[in-house]
Amino acid sequence: MVKQIPNIITSLNILCGCVAILFAVSGDLVTASFFVFTGIFFDFFDGLAARWLKAQSELGLQLDSLADVITSGVAPAVVMVQLLSQSVHGVGIQTFLESTEASGWYAVRISLWPLIGLLIAVGAAYRLAKFNVDSRQSTNFIGLPTPANAIMVLSLPLMLEFQHSEQLEQIVLNKWFLVGITLFSCFIMNAEIRLFALKFKTWDLKSNGIRYLFLALSIVAIFLLNVLALPAIIVLYLLLSLFSRG
Repeated sequence: MVKQIPNIITSLNILCGCVAILFAVSGDLVTASFFVFTGIFFDFFDGLAARWLKAQSELGLQLDSLADVITSGVAPAVVMVQLLSQSVHGVGIQTFLESTEASGWYAVRISLWPLIGLLIAVGAAYRLAKFNVDSRQSTNFIGLPTPANAIMVLSLPLMLEFQHSEQLEQIVLNKWFLVGITLFSCFIMNAEIRLFALKFKTWDLKSNGIRYLFLALSIVAIFLLNVLALPAIIVLYLLLSLFSRG
């Protein structure tokens, strides 16, 4: 039973992802984000639990990837669909389709813009499939991990909710900005860019200097920028990874 604890934690990640999708479809993007972040929390600790309990297995690896597809792939993709629908149609995708139900194919055709957001799920699934067969990613990542990408995407509705301003809304709800973020997500998750992993095999400063620096700067950013810190932390992660390679 002890050996199943990591898989149980991973299953909680899957559950959180499914609940997040339900809230995202209904248009409650803040609650959806909360459940995605909770799922990411479980995603972090299932690996730790597997190492502590010496319960690492091929089954656990596959289950973890399937969980990430749901929580860090499909859920943020649906959130992006909703943001694009708000940008293009002024309302969530469900409300738009219901209001144009009698318009037939025309309504479907003009609502294709928001579906671009689903590319995030495709990019995440492709990235996770590559990860499972790539022996180079045992100590580092190649391409942005799907949880980090999910945080970047979900920071958008959170900024609109908790740090709203007209200027910010004009940027975030610009369809070209949202399409750009979607395409960038697909690219950066699968780019041949080596990024450091937040896995501490030891606690000494010499071998973990870049990790400690990242955590310290992230804490400072959260205190100074509030929700705006979320996308800033992802940019910081990318820059520090590139710097550490040099």
